[in-house]
Amino acid sequence: MTTTVRLPPRLEQTLARYCVEHRRSKSEVIIELLEQRFSGEQTEKSPYELACESGFLGSLELDEDTASQAGTRAREAIARKHGRSAGE
Repeated sequence: MTTTVRLPPRLEQTLARYCVEHRRSKSEVIIELLEQRFSGEQTEKSPYELACESGFLGSLELDEDTASQAGTRAREAIARKHGRSAGE
């Protein structure tokens, strides 16, 4: 059976890129996803983990110091933007 689906351009580009990288047809990928969706399979992975695995998101591992410094810099930037000191 043939079915036509209109995809937003961003999603169509993402699907095309995925298919090239994984050497699979669009039909194969869509059929697999629909089968997973309707089979009721529940995954143990979070949506974030699935997005990272699929290449939709990158992941950056930071040590605790670097993460803390990034938070401090973000708070300071927000305070500057709103004309306040970081401690307010």
